[in-house]
Amino acid sequence: MVTSKLTVDIRSGGTRVNADDRRGQSLIELTFVVPILLLISTGMLSFGLAMHNSLVLTNGVNIGAQTLAISRGQTTDPCATAYSAISNAAPSLMGSLTYTFVINGTSYANKTTCAAGASNMVQGATAQITASYPCTFAIFGMSLPACSIQTETAELIQ
Repeated sequence: MVTSKLTVDIRSGGTRVNADDRRGQSLIELTFVVPILLLISTGMLSFGLAMHNSLVLTNGVNIGAQTLAISRGQTTDPCATAYSAISNAAPSLMGSLTYTFVINGTSYANKTTCAAGASNMVQGATAQITASYPCTFAIFGMSLPACSIQTETAELIQ
């Protein structure tokens, strides 16, 4: 018993330490923990937004490829038809998308129209769309290197 009282007396300068005497400890602990929690939460938010954009882009390109594959004989500009379908399916990504349409082996890069592509729309051939979207990760004010989300879908022309 005497040794424990002696230890308490030495650590506290001879007086017992009550909970009331440690008023600033929680605030100091909070100042150490909050920046780490903010860093983790903004990183999760940034990654979640990039994942959302990836899913929206994939869905839009799938819808565009399906529209392109079934538009044989119904349009004079199949790329514009597919571009319109992608625009309607992914309106939040339309500002910075880059496209490549491949119809029956003929590539139409960075174009939203391809009137000459209507003659390549042969039943059983492949129609392919590749789209990419730039993404940036900003975590708590720090910008990480730029990245690019890319998706590709191919369908048989009906």
